Amino acid sequence: MLKLSFQPYDLRLNRVFRISRGARDRAPLVLTRISFEGVHGYGEGSMPPLYGESAESAAKFLSAVDLSRFADPFDTESILQYVDGIAPGNAAAKTSVDMALHDLIGKLLGMPVHRYFGLAAAQHYTSMTIGLDTPEKMAERAAELSEFRYLKIKLGTKDDRAMIEAIRSVTQQPFFVDANQGWKNKEEALDLVHWLKEEGTVFIEQPMPREDVTGNAWLTERSPLPTIGDEAVQRLSDIKTASSTYHGINIKLMKCTGLREGYKMAVTAKALGMKVMLGCMTETSCAISAAAQLGALADWVDLDGHLDTANNPYEGVELSNGKLVLPDTPGIGLTKENNKLFLP
Repeated sequence: MLKLSFQPYDLRLNRVFRISRGARDRAPLVLTRISFEGVHGYGEGSMPPLYGESAESAAKFLSAVDLSRFADPFDTESILQYVDGIAPGNAAAKTSVDMALHDLIGKLLGMPVHRYFGLAAAQHYTSMTIGLDTPEKMAERAAELSEFRYLKIKLGTKDDRAMIEAIRSVTQQPFFVDANQGWKNKEEALDLVHWLKEEGTVFIEQPMPREDVTGNAWLTERSPLPTIGDEAVQRLSDIKTASSTYHGINIKLMKCTGLREGYKMAVTAKALGMKVMLGCMTETSCAISAAAQLGALADWVDLDGHLDTANNPYEGVELSNGKLVLPDTPGIGLTKENNKLFLP
């Protein structure tokens, strides 16, 4: 039988992180473990306030998950359909189960999860995110991040141009720009996108509020840069609308319930001619290593959620000159596990 264990975990950041909707210096997580015949698979759920989850809601959901009814860990469709059907929402909590199950399967098979999905072990240059701050402090932060090929810049305020100009004064690294739904006027947004293109921007993520489908589609039709849906694209069912609203999608395991659905989203988006970005929340190396298993399907990668944390309990994917390098270990790629977290 399969046995699920879980523990809340408070992941601390080395600095306050700000976006257009707020700021935080820590992230509530739930860490999971699925055990089968002495083998353990590990997972994680990260619950940012935007999606209405918390350590309490995750504990409540996971307490209702009974995996003892399943004798075969390879029956992933049945197991994960059951988990998804327990209650609506709870995407991050569901992700923690999916991730642990895939880690377990990889270990039982003796292969990395990317190979289980029929994918190569892709190595991508990840962006490193600079949160909102004064233009001067954002420039200072950019000057510290010269090893990264790309910088991801959080915008969505009245000072967007000043922030970009300040960062440009210290670096010529290309930008991924994330407005986090902060732009409200489509004409002003389009003007800013044209200017950002001249400043070396690669794409624009979630430029306008997710509910403004018409405005985002209008901007996408005229934009000289690719637009990427993030908050507007959470699960597989969102891709049909997204395909006529954005040029691409940002797949985050914490939004879509895990690797199983994330893989399906990437394949579907590619079939529709869309770009694929792999993103993350504030996470440990457990979740980042899991997401990196899908790297072969991505055009761009923003998997930096573990890099500025103070108490990361796992080790996995490594950073080498700004590039994420997956270890060739079975499962999701953890090279340091932490069973002590699950002791009574």
